[in-house]
Amino acid sequence: MTIDYLQVVEELQKKNLFDIQKELTKQRRTRTLIMSMLILSLIFTFIFGTLENPFTYTLSNIGNFFHYRLLFIIWAIVSGIAIEITLITLIRLEHYTDLKTYIFIYLATFFLIATGLIPALKDVYPFWHWMHLTTSILLALCYTVSVVPFSLWISKENPRLRRNIAIWLITIWIGSILMIILYQHSAMFEIWFFTTMILFLLYLSLVLFEEKIIKMSIKLMTNEKDLNQAIEKIFIDLEKATKISKKKNKKKSSK
Repeated sequence: MTIDYLQVVEELQKKNLFDIQKELTKQRRTRTLIMSMLILSLIFTFIFGTLENPFTYTLSNIGNFFHYRLLFIIWAIVSGIAIEITLITLIRLEHYTDLKTYIFIYLATFFLIATGLIPALKDVYPFWHWMHLTTSILLALCYTVSVVPFSLWISKENPRLRRNIAIWLITIWIGSILMIILYQHSAMFEIWFFTTMILFLLYLSLVLFEEKIIKMSIKLMTNEKDLNQAIEKIFIDLEKATKISKKKNKKKSSK
């Protein structure tokens, strides 16, 4: 089955659905982008955390005791930006209006990058070592006071997600505490915290975007007689339609 892109666009415009179609395309691309960033951050965390024995060394130890200083800084930047962009995107998607959450997310990113930049060599730089410890504690605190309230708010707005969100939150924070108790001074706490946090954000991105996309798709499919054709219209490439329209207009003007 072939679809006339220009005809579909004209039809959507007549039905006042063209803006919905553009927003739908934007949502799909945004979801793909942030999930790709999170997956990259997840892989990066696992690879960096296992460059040396994670049961013996913390991520800071790996980044400062060995020749991985630059890699540690890059990891902090990549992970911090990926988590920040995802959280901000989801907050806007759900129309969450608590300004404090934005502030804590930005602070968490700042403290994570600062932790990567500040050396953690107690014998050589004792002052900076304590600064490093301070920023590492503050970043965990900021993530907690930003992610938990937002997650609980989503639970209230979407009761069907309440149980899953509760399981994720327990897994992240109780699991992290258990890692500290079991393995004490090691990277296991950090790997567990960031890995489960990123997986949780992947889950939220998948579920919340899917819900939004389904609602918008239903609007586009209303009053459509042919279901297969309606689905094709949902996935129409608007940029392709625009290019085709420009080419046709150029040909007409040249004549």
